[in-house]
Amino acid sequence: MLPSSDAGAGPGRSALRRWGPLVAIVAVVALVGGALVLSSGDDDGSSTATTAAGAGAVGDDLPDGVLPFSVAEAEGIDVDWPDTCDTERGTVAYPSFFAPECYAPFTGDNGGATDEGVTADRIKVVWYLAPDVDPIIDFISEGISNDTAADTRATLEGFNEFFGHFAETYGREVELEFYEATGTADDEIAARADAVAIAEDLAPFMVLNGPQLTAAFEEELAARGVSCLQCGPTQPQSFYEEADPYLLTVTMNNEQGQYHTAAFLGSQLAGRPAEFAGDDLADQERQFGLVYLDSIENSDEALDTFEERLDEQGITLAEEVAYDSPVTLQTSAPNVIAKLKDAGVTSVIFVGDPVAPRELTREATAQDYFPEWIITPASVLVDTNVFARTYDQEQWAHAMGVITGAAKTDPSTQGSAFLYEWYFGEEPPADDTVALLSAQLNTFYNVVQGVGPNLTRQSFRDAIFAGQPTPSAVTQPSLSWGDKGIWPGTDWLGIDDTTLVWWNPDAEGPDERGDVAAGMYEFVDGGVRYLPDEWPDEALGLFDPDGAVTIYEEPPESEAPPEYPSPAR
Repeated sequence: MLPSSDAGAGPGRSALRRWGPLVAIVAVVALVGGALVLSSGDDDGSSTATTAAGAGAVGDDLPDGVLPFSVAEAEGIDVDWPDTCDTERGTVAYPSFFAPECYAPFTGDNGGATDEGVTADRIKVVWYLAPDVDPIIDFISEGISNDTAADTRATLEGFNEFFGHFAETYGREVELEFYEATGTADDEIAARADAVAIAEDLAPFMVLNGPQLTAAFEEELAARGVSCLQCGPTQPQSFYEEADPYLLTVTMNNEQGQYHTAAFLGSQLAGRPAEFAGDDLADQERQFGLVYLDSIENSDEALDTFEERLDEQGITLAEEVAYDSPVTLQTSAPNVIAKLKDAGVTSVIFVGDPVAPRELTREATAQDYFPEWIITPASVLVDTNVFARTYDQEQWAHAMGVITGAAKTDPSTQGSAFLYEWYFGEEPPADDTVALLSAQLNTFYNVVQGVGPNLTRQSFRDAIFAGQPTPSAVTQPSLSWGDKGIWPGTDWLGIDDTTLVWWNPDAEGPDERGDVAAGMYEFVDGGVRYLPDEWPDEALGLFDPDGAVTIYEEPPESEAPPEYPSPAR
C-alpha cells in the first residue's frame, strides 16, 4: 500500500481551467467491455463478495435474490440458465473475454420503489448529452471525431438495448433518457442549472456523463442527493469523500497518476545517464525538469504533491516552467525551452494539453536542444497517435512515459464497435467515439447485477466498493473502488494500473481515426500493466522493439474472446 498524502483542495472556479480535465474524455477509451468483479453490499456498508469472470473470492452471504453462476456451481444449486448465459464459461454469451458473470434469473417481489428513480419495473437513468457545438471541445477533437449529438444518442440507445438483453436487472428495465446541455463544457453556471433541472424535473436514479471541464455539474447533483457516474473531470480524493455516496468515476485522478509517474522515474530513470536523449545529452546524468499547465484544476496543490512523490524517490526538479494555454505557447515557447536548456535539464516531464508539445518540440529543435520527453497520465491526449504525429518527429523520437490507456487492438476483433456490430449487424452511428459511450453503461449494468433487487444509491455504492479488482490484462486496465490496499484511504476512482510506452516515428499503422501513416506508440513488453507499487527495479524495454507492440491485430491468446453467432444474422 502507498503512503498517505495530504488531499488537495476542492474544485476551482476559474473558467480558464479548461485543458487538464480533458483526460477524462480519453481515459475511458480503454474501458471497452471489461467485466466488473463485483461484491454486493448492504445499505449499512457491510458487504459480501461475489465474483465475475472466474476471479476473486466468494463470500458466505449474498443479498436476497442475487445468485452468481460461480456461487450456484459451488453450492450445487440447480438453475435454469437463460440462453444469454454460456454455461461452459459461466459468463454472458457475447464475444468478449471480459464479459461479466451470469446471474440467475430473478423471480419474486423486487421491492418496487426502493429509491428515487426506481419502480417495480424501471430504473431511470439520464445521460448528459453535450452540445453539438462547443468551441473548446471542437478544438481538441478536430480531426478525431465528427460524431453528432444525434449519433451519440442513437449509439447509446443501442448499447442500452445490448446490455439490457444480457444483464439481470431483477424485473426492472433501464429507462435511458437524455438531457441536452444548455452550455459548453466549461460553463459552470450552465452546468449547475442543468444539474438542478435534471434533479428536479427528471428525478433519475443516476446520471451518466457530464461537462468535462467543470466539476460544478456533479457537485450540484451530489448536493441534491443524485448519484452520478463519470460526470465531470476527476477531482482530489477529498472531493469524492465529501460527496459520498453519490459520485463515482472510472478514470484515474491526478494524485493517483503522480504515484505512477514518480515510481516509474525512480525505478527506471533517476540516477542514470539520459541515454534516450540526443547525442549532446545522452551521456549526462539525468536532470529532470517539469513543464505543466497552470490552468489545470488545483494545479498549485498538484505541483506540491508531485514534488512530494518525487522526493520520496530521491528526485529534485532542476526546473519548473508553467504555461497558461497552448495558444500563448506560440509566443512563450522560446522562453520555456531556454529555461529548461539553461538549467541543464536532460529529461522533460510534461503535464498538459495535446497541442502544447507541437509548439514546444518545434522550438526545442530550433534551439538545437534534444532532451528526453516524458509523458504522464495527466498528459492529456498526448498518448494518442493522432496527436503525437503532429509533434516535431525528430524530438518525439525521444518520447516515452506512463499512460492509463491499454495496448491497442484492431477494433474489428474486439471492443465496443465490434460488439455493437456483432449484435446489430451494422456499424454504430457514433463510430468515432463509440469506445467512450459504452463504458458507463457497462459499468452501471454490471453493478446493478451485484446489488440485487434492493437497488438504492447507497447499495450501488456499497456494491462497487466491495467488488474485487477487475482482471489484470494488457488490452484492458484493471479497475477497483473502495479500500483495496492499492491507494491511501478510500478510492472513488476506477483505473488502478498503467503501462509504459515509447514513440517510434518509423512504425506504420492506424491512428485513432484509422488513418495509416508513420508514427506509432510502442507498448513495452506487449503492454504489461503495473499497479503503483509494482514498478520493477530491473530495466524495462524502453526503445527496444523486441517485445514491443504498436497494435494487436488479434487479441493476445490469453485475452481472446469466445465466438458466438451474431443475433443479427
